[in-house]
Amino acid sequence: MAVDTTLYDLLGVQADATEDEIKKAYRKKAREHHPDMNPDDPTAGAKFQEMAAAYEILSSVETREIYDQFGMDGLSRGGPGGAGPDPADIFAELFNGFSFGFDFGGPRGPRRSRGEDSVIPYEVSLEDLYNGKTVKMNMEKEVVCGVCKGSGAKGSAKPKQCVKCEGKGWTIVTTQIAPGRLGTSRAMCTECQGEGEKLREKDRCKKCKGQKTVKEKTRQEIFIERGMPDRHRIVLAGAGDEEPGIPTGDVVFVLKTHPHESFERSGNDLLTTVHITLSEALLGFSRILITHLDGRGVHVSSPSGKIIKSGDSIILRGEGMPHYKNPDQKGNLYVILEVDMPDEEWLKSVDRAALERLLPPKKREMDPRPAVVDEVPFEETDIVDFGTGDEDDWEDEDEEHGEEPECQHQ
Repeated sequence: MAVDTTLYDLLGVQADATEDEIKKAYRKKAREHHPDMNPDDPTAGAKFQEMAAAYEILSSVETREIYDQFGMDGLSRGGPGGAGPDPADIFAELFNGFSFGFDFGGPRGPRRSRGEDSVIPYEVSLEDLYNGKTVKMNMEKEVVCGVCKGSGAKGSAKPKQCVKCEGKGWTIVTTQIAPGRLGTSRAMCTECQGEGEKLREKDRCKKCKGQKTVKEKTRQEIFIERGMPDRHRIVLAGAGDEEPGIPTGDVVFVLKTHPHESFERSGNDLLTTVHITLSEALLGFSRILITHLDGRGVHVSSPSGKIIKSGDSIILRGEGMPHYKNPDQKGNLYVILEVDMPDEEWLKSVDRAALERLLPPKKREMDPRPAVVDEVPFEETDIVDFGTGDEDDWEDEDEEHGEEPECQHQ
């Protein structure tokens, strides 16, 4: 067990968390406390550094073992030397190279090679994935301002050097990551957003207000192909928000399948449950058993001379989900058969003597018969009630009086 849980507490995980749990927790905390996401919070940069420093230590097997055994003192004596990796490097690695304006060495940091992707969850039904679907939707995106051509300036106005960061695009942030341990790193300047320069209010483009981009309504169309799996990503290349000077990112729709009331999907196979009557279980059936996801009725004839028991299953080959990219091939449909017993009204309407002659004979009495036989009444119940009796009835008499039993010497 860790002697110091401060770093685990910073990320909101237990001391026995797995590497994956620690990584997921850091991703969540980093987004929550990133200065870009909290421009009005002067403490956001410091909080972000704390998260990054905690992740730096806990993501390494060696430093985590030292921290668990000796705490921060152990790291200061024999742990990693120097300031270690920049938190922005860790953040960029986790979030696909997107630095959110952090500086890695140059005066304004490296330029991203392309714009950020827009990831949009899109809910679909199992019918949509079985039959395919075309979806048209109205969206809004950022486009480079047509008036200032993405400069953000009015006419020939030029930006002035940022006073806060003195043109560097970053400021130094000092963070206490644990008692007696301080860390320093460079964070994007919140005044100029890492640009190192800033336009005066009167010099800003009237259309985009100096933001370099404006919102524009667009109409997008996506094709949900037959057999696409759950969580499939449909990518619209270059349809993301525009930024001056770099290629536009993509819009990515991530499919999320609604639970279906009748069918369950696993890969290319489907599973459903069908109820049949006692007569069908004994004598067989030949009828439309299922209404499929495309509206077709699926007719099935059971083999004669075979009794179906409740819980038996059958397979309808080629009636499952279409294979993605090869929809002419399909998986299988598995059907669980549940036998519905007739109700009391049906029993009242039949000749019980004739029915008894038709049915298999009842079981005979026990042989040999027990010496003592009690007639016990019964009542209907639910098996979930089993074991829910009063546990106080089982309380030990000695425990009730706060005494422990003693061994007696012979």
